[in-house]
Amino acid sequence: MKTMELVFLLIFFPVTLSVKHSLKFSDTASSGVKNFPDFVVVGLVDEVPLGYCDSISKLPEFKQDWSQKLIEEDPQQLEIYTQECLSSQYKYKDHIDILKQQLNQTEGVHIFQRMSGCEWDDETGEVNGFLQFGFDGEDFIAFDLKTLTWIAPKPQAVITKHKRDRERPNNVIWNYFLTQQCPDLLKRYLDYGKSSLLRTELPSVSLLQKTPSSPVSCHATGFYPHRAMMFWRKDGEELHEDVEHGEILPNHDGSFQMSVDLNLSSVTPEDWRRYECVFHLSGVRDDIVTKLDKAVIRTNCEFPAGPVIGGVVGLLLLAVCITGVFIWRRKDNGERQTYFYSS
Repeated sequence: MKTMELVFLLIFFPVTLSVKHSLKFSDTASSGVKNFPDFVVVGLVDEVPLGYCDSISKLPEFKQDWSQKLIEEDPQQLEIYTQECLSSQYKYKDHIDILKQQLNQTEGVHIFQRMSGCEWDDETGEVNGFLQFGFDGEDFIAFDLKTLTWIAPKPQAVITKHKRDRERPNNVIWNYFLTQQCPDLLKRYLDYGKSSLLRTELPSVSLLQKTPSSPVSCHATGFYPHRAMMFWRKDGEELHEDVEHGEILPNHDGSFQMSVDLNLSSVTPEDWRRYECVFHLSGVRDDIVTKLDKAVIRTNCEFPAGPVIGGVVGLLLLAVCITGVFIWRRKDNGERQTYFYSS
């Protein structure tokens, strides 16, 4: 294809970038932890809390206007959420007791969690489901959707793997939930929450430096969704050395922030012009490129304290529900399945 033809197509027929959306359910159970619920479950759509329930409140709470509207228009979902919230806390207690006996760890504090859900590519239609369990901060067992069998990363989980492999009907049900029902739910939630979930907000990007000898931080704040990446490059090539990437943090207004630091201790002033910071937001074709220029660097601790503090607080609150620690939970034969989340 000739160059001018390619330019014409890019101008009048812009490239549509695919975006992966996700629906996750995080169930956490604890034993021996004081002043904390024995059971917590949270549902998230694209990392945004959909609803929450714990063993203290015993009733689901819906965190978004659109999720509350969905429940009002479909009371059956509220009934399903409520039944699962009430029944799961008792089942979790039995499961964690069995697991402690199996591992001969009956004393002390124990935490285990199940993370289940799916991802859907809105351009290709590709679906990926996942189901993982862990115990006391370590991976314990995970479901293989291709073989409908279980993977045990450690010897202590082999007994559980064999038991679950024999429960073929339950594995088939899990496969159907993760590859069929979960994506259907995700699409429905995205439709209800499209005004907020599917919005795109570009950030303001600043170069920050605490002292003249400190690394230069490229800081982006106010972007949405959270699916973003940022990096430094030199002469058009991404840098990996002398670079430190920060985590994506939530702001108090529902947007996100992130930063990436560049150590310039070995860079001469003449070479600064060869460096630039690149911010990329999923689904957006054009990146935000910021040249390394001493004249635009904010110094004297001019970091945006408000958004940063808000982001840290938001992250800590969200961490109560999403620990990232996957744990095993025994599944009894014949227990009821729902299209929300099954035990």
